[in-house]
Amino acid sequence: MLDFLDQYPYLLPVFIFFGRLFDVTLGTLRVIFVSKGEKNKAPIIGFFEVLIWIIIISQIFSRANDWIAYLSFAAGYASGSYVGILIENRIAFGVVLCRIYTQKNGMELVQSLNRMNFGATMTRGEGSQNEVHIIETVINRKQLRLLEQLLTEFDPNIFYVVEDVRTKQNGIFAKKKSFLSLWRIGK
Repeated sequence: MLDFLDQYPYLLPVFIFFGRLFDVTLGTLRVIFVSKGEKNKAPIIGFFEVLIWIIIISQIFSRANDWIAYLSFAAGYASGSYVGILIENRIAFGVVLCRIYTQKNGMELVQSLNRMNFGATMTRGEGSQNEVHIIETVINRKQLRLLEQLLTEFDPNIFYVVEDVRTKQNGIFAKKKSFLSLWRIGK
């Protein structure tokens, strides 16, 4: 199947590197989808991940007998981990809970969040120095940068934590834009 590598042995390390880069990138994404409960996407990604890995490892066992091939294997693994994380950050898949602590008027922040179609709940708490308002909101990860911008404009000294959420049910969430709405004329 890969007989061209016998004719051009110098391509073997390149083939190994890029094969590992792709299979480890897919592996990183698969683990992320498994952790988010995406039972339909993870097996498909896993199939291609293992298929690529089998092809690469067979080339290692049958042809590779030098350090350059071994280093290509390791470099592909490291690069694949890095690229997988970059892609995961780019697609920002999932839902997060943002818990916000402020000493300013929390109701103003709740109203600002509501204007952006983010549902929010506020409670009062006792901080180490003063009373604080604790606001919680559940949003899609893709909207996190927008939320962070709003929070720093509201209170430059605001403290917040972000946690992954596996499932959500009922509540006020920003409406998703339909894929087809991109081609609607006049909208």
